[in-house]
Amino acid sequence: MKARLPVLVALGLVAMAGPSPAGTDPAAASDGVASDGAAPVRIGILTDEAGPYAENGGLGNVAAARLAIADYGGRVLGRPIALQDADHKNDPAVGAAILKGWFDQAGVDVVAGLSTSSVALAAQEIARTRDKTLLIAGAPDSDLTGKACSATSSHWAEDTYALARATTEAVVQSGGDSWFFLTVDYAFGVAMERDAITAVRSQGALVLGRVRHPLATTDFSSYLASARASQAKVVALANAGTDTIAAIKQANGPGALTAKQSLAGLLVYITDINAIGLAAAQRLYVTEGFYWDQNDQARAFARRFNEAAHHMPTKQQAATYASIIHYLKAADAAGTIDAQAVNAKMRAMPVDFFGRAGSIRPDGRVLYDLTLYQVKSPDESQYAWDYYKKVRDIPAATAFRPSAEGDCPLVK
Repeated sequence: MKARLPVLVALGLVAMAGPSPAGTDPAAASDGVASDGAAPVRIGILTDEAGPYAENGGLGNVAAARLAIADYGGRVLGRPIALQDADHKNDPAVGAAILKGWFDQAGVDVVAGLSTSSVALAAQEIARTRDKTLLIAGAPDSDLTGKACSATSSHWAEDTYALARATTEAVVQSGGDSWFFLTVDYAFGVAMERDAITAVRSQGALVLGRVRHPLATTDFSSYLASARASQAKVVALANAGTDTIAAIKQANGPGALTAKQSLAGLLVYITDINAIGLAAAQRLYVTEGFYWDQNDQARAFARRFNEAAHHMPTKQQAATYASIIHYLKAADAAGTIDAQAVNAKMRAMPVDFFGRAGSIRPDGRVLYDLTLYQVKSPDESQYAWDYYKKVRDIPAATAFRPSAEGDCPLVK
């Protein structure tokens, strides 16, 4: 029997109700006009609810949003808070149609979640033209706070720059001095590959090749054959969700890679580790801004989330919660939901990211410390979802790209 391949993975961050019809009617919101006649502030959750990223965000984002609204007391600016959600199906055209309907007919004020980079990039342009707020908790493309930045958006997910740096540093230090990239062929994968190649080369390692695959690929045999032929020591997975799960499982199959090759996942969620299993995932490097067991504040949120969603929260779901809480605080402090005013207030206020102090830069980048973990072996795990052991903290100042390097026109 072939020994399990060593795998080195870094990763960046179900519901109580089903999805509403895709961006149609304000009546689809979970709350309507209050008994006192006050019109609600409307929050939309736009996410992948049935595709390859559904477990990472999906209806778990809706559950997180409901918890945030409940914890805030259900009202902001003296008005009730209404929640609705829709599935963007990882398609920018679908996401754009939903957003236009929400903003132009349904009266949605702020949109959170946004689990796919191509959708988030399209959404950012639409929100900019309509002066609406976006809270991006899932899409990791670093261009969201670079050339595509917006004064009415904030980027809560760890981005491709931060994830690429954390992964490559850990893997290169472990002897991974030659790389091959297996990349999902859309905006996120391209950005992740670009940022990771830059990080790899900056550390003196070689890039020996790459292949790109469609979203939601089930058979990785031909792509793994190319990786094997490259003889690169590290096969980097610039993908996520079910693509990453399938690639890791198939890479550990007989003859898929050589015994001298190992994997480096560039964006993996705790739900992916759960699906892969500790026996296959042990020794993986995991970079997180949120891990449910990191401190008492995170554990308290995770226990309540688990009661609603029946699994521990991913970093995307945690970021959805934190972003909505911060938005509501800023709206009350600003005395308005006007997107320009409330986003300026969001940037001026400190961020509480589950016990970690944070802030928001003018380019919309949310800053907080990250932590490099390693996945435990089955014997090391002591209780359900006890998956990570801490390696080191990564200060926000070094984890994220300097604002001067992002080409954001808001940065002077």
